[in-house]
Amino acid sequence: MKILQVCPKYYPSIGGIEEYIKNISERLAKEHEVSVFTCDPTWRLPKQEQINGVMVKRFKSFSPSDAYYISLQLAREFKKVEFDIVHGHSYHALPLYFSRKARGKKFIVSTYYHGHGHTPIRNIYIKLYKPFGLKILRSARRIITISDYEKELLRRDFAIGENKLSVVPPGIDLAELGDLGEICKEPKTILYVGRLEGYKGVQHIIQTLPLIDKEFHLEIVGKGPYKANLMTLIDKLGFNGRVKFYQDLPRQELLRMYARAGVFVTLSQYETFSIVVAEALAARTPCIVANTSALTEWVDNKNCFGINYPVDGHKLAELITNIIGRKVEREKLWDWDEVTQSIVKLYQE
Repeated sequence: MKILQVCPKYYPSIGGIEEYIKNISERLAKEHEVSVFTCDPTWRLPKQEQINGVMVKRFKSFSPSDAYYISLQLAREFKKVEFDIVHGHSYHALPLYFSRKARGKKFIVSTYYHGHGHTPIRNIYIKLYKPFGLKILRSARRIITISDYEKELLRRDFAIGENKLSVVPPGIDLAELGDLGEICKEPKTILYVGRLEGYKGVQHIIQTLPLIDKEFHLEIVGKGPYKANLMTLIDKLGFNGRVKFYQDLPRQELLRMYARAGVFVTLSQYETFSIVVAEALAARTPCIVANTSALTEWVDNKNCFGINYPVDGHKLAELITNIIGRKVEREKLWDWDEVTQSIVKLYQE
């Protein structure tokens, strides 16, 4: 098959959606001809290159507040190409809308739909965009969601029929996680991995530090516009020695951090899956998540524990103290090979 993946960002950009598309694309490329059309808001990346068997084409774009990804070059390119499968990704960015115009035998959509924006202005844009979003979803032969939570959001907001929706969650690379069990735990380490945005709730973890033993420290892996706010909060509380920031880590170093941590915490208000929770559990690290959105699907009160919003610092501190270093039972998680096989079946329907 000749397959086109369309997405707002692709490797070397880092994020959950980027990770999903990269992993399925490289596995698909072992047996099929795979191209990726994506945006480059930096205007500095190569316009075209082959990465692990995948032909990546980048188009100059305008991305206010690192969102929307407006590219007239990309919109025009769709009229020149033809594929067996056109797989558009990310409801919340414009490349998916224009991918409808690509000539393809089948149009598949992965939405990663949150149901709202993460700021008041983005909420307004989401409401204005809904008629266009509905056109996208009606045009799709198949709509892929990454959780039952996301599927129900689409059914609620767009009245999409059950027969058009398929749940294919992200996977993990079980092979690369194989040796992590030999890494010694640092039981006083709290770990967060993810983009630094206000809605991700990292500030609540920092505000809890005064309520737990001074030997506990927080490691934050990620970057984003909210980092300055977090630094200000840390300075105000006088916790410079208890919080460390990391970003753009080599993959193996990130995996070692998952394995070393005593507990992994993410308190995001809006998630459609959370691959970082899957990776933490695969590294045998207990997790605490907010009882919100798709994160609730991880809560089993054995390996992963939930806490309600608004976050009560005393309850969070008690939960961290009680479960840090707990032995995690082996979770049944999807491997990327399984994910890719499921997507191929949907392409071949």
